[in-house]
Amino acid sequence: MKKAIGGIIALGCAAALFVSCGKSGSKDVSKATDYKFGEEVTFYSNEPVTYSMFFSDASWYPMVETWKTEGVFKKIMDKTNVNLDLTTFDSGDYNQKVNLAINSGASAYIIPKIYSEDQYVAGGGIVAVSDYTKYMPNFTAFVKKYNMDSDLDTIKQSDGRFYRLPGMHQAPLQDYTLLVREDIFEAAGYNIRELEKNWTWEDLHDVLLGVKKYMVSKGMCKESDYIWSDLWCGESGKGQGGNLLKLMGASYNVLSGWGIEGSNGGIKYDWNKKEFYSSSISDDFKKLVNVANSYVKDGILDPETFTQSDEIAHNKFYNGKTVIMSTNRGALSNDISGVNKILGEGNSKVYITAYPTGTNKNLAETSRLECGVMIAQKALDELGEENFIKMMRFVDWLFYSKEACSLIKWGPEGETWHYVDADGLQIKALLPGYKCGGLGISGAESDVDIRLKWGYACGNYYYGHATEDSTDNFTPVLQDLMKRYVTYRTSAKVDPKAKPTEDQREQITLWAVPLVDNINAWTLKFITGQKDINKDWNEYINSCKNLNVDKIVDLTNKIYSEQ
Repeated sequence: MKKAIGGIIALGCAAALFVSCGKSGSKDVSKATDYKFGEEVTFYSNEPVTYSMFFSDASWYPMVETWKTEGVFKKIMDKTNVNLDLTTFDSGDYNQKVNLAINSGASAYIIPKIYSEDQYVAGGGIVAVSDYTKYMPNFTAFVKKYNMDSDLDTIKQSDGRFYRLPGMHQAPLQDYTLLVREDIFEAAGYNIRELEKNWTWEDLHDVLLGVKKYMVSKGMCKESDYIWSDLWCGESGKGQGGNLLKLMGASYNVLSGWGIEGSNGGIKYDWNKKEFYSSSISDDFKKLVNVANSYVKDGILDPETFTQSDEIAHNKFYNGKTVIMSTNRGALSNDISGVNKILGEGNSKVYITAYPTGTNKNLAETSRLECGVMIAQKALDELGEENFIKMMRFVDWLFYSKEACSLIKWGPEGETWHYVDADGLQIKALLPGYKCGGLGISGAESDVDIRLKWGYACGNYYYGHATEDSTDNFTPVLQDLMKRYVTYRTSAKVDPKAKPTEDQREQITLWAVPLVDNINAWTLKFITGQKDINKDWNEYINSCKNLNVDKIVDLTNKIYSEQ
């Protein structure tokens, strides 16, 4: 574990009492400090300073030395005079390594890419960051401008404070959805662009039966073949059905797949009854597994979806063996390129859809918050209050300013990107010779990928922001998809949060871990036909009750009523 270097010049006066009120372009700078800061003012330390930070290193675009010598981290240092002393962990075990580091007292100061802070609160290893947001002008301005207070209430702990600086969105954005072979759908007689307006998962089932019948008649596949073999459900779905069951679950008001993680057993809030309940033993859950099972039972969805690697799923779609597959904004350009590379440019047509509905038209993404940043208590202990506030103002610039968002996402203007005119609007575009998988912008094989070479758009340090900033890389295809979502779908109301004490959280966790494992196991058995949904339903419900699902619901409602 690397230890942050000292070298922070002590602040002259009561900088902790100075709150920036500056606006974009202003020079709201405290003369009592050795640094500049303010809303949309570039943070700059007059003396060089080093802060330690963890980094989640993705194997498919691993960090290389040029990120530090000439790329994103060099540019951050040039602008701010802050050197980031990085400790990298593979993204596959990032959370585990971060947990070990915090618990051993060897944490880096700045801890990004955190989805849940709950397990760290009681141990005292992280700072209650809500105590310091008053020193963060970009953060506070965003909260005020987009009325984020009620959103932040959902991450407060029982002490009324929050311990993670979340990514904040002006509005929720749906990321994951389905990609289809539109040319094959059309040849089979189906207009996907009309169907997606109001189709349900049951409708998609019937459409895919028709598509398969056509493919069999043309010798494109055999009756025994599956025409859907998905990714993000098997190895990367943690054996829980991952993305697909999250999407389907949202359509049936159920937490499933990735959506059940951290939910204490599928716990949701019933806005009509004003109480919490477990969606995992609801009638809606039974509808979900019935519909999902119909895809497998009728020879459409490959049961290997729930065990295979993403690479296998990709290859089946790219080779034309399957006609539908999950995708997201970051993967879309690679998926299109993958199909064209194997089948040949112009020999196929793909279309990114608004995915089907179930008992409601709600999107899976409802929250305006996402993963965020924790700050180690070690930073406050070693830096002292005044220098800690200085670091928080750097964090404020890095994660919440428009300037840093653009730099980290696109690189420096004029070096990697420029503004171009598109229908009278000035939009960002990469300069000739560049491409970026992280931005969903493809290019020639000889083009330089600015993520691979310099670390831009790597996903560790930009999340959220205003819609114009979070979507400034969207291709016309993705912009059109977002418009269709607004027209065809709705966003669910965000559930309130019950805020347990540490003892209550520990008890719920003890109950929830085996319960969720049980729910996931039964879910996949129902879907793949290993268990009969009608005959074995009561056995499933009893298994959940024996694993304390009712106690979790009762305690959650008790906590919520008393807070």
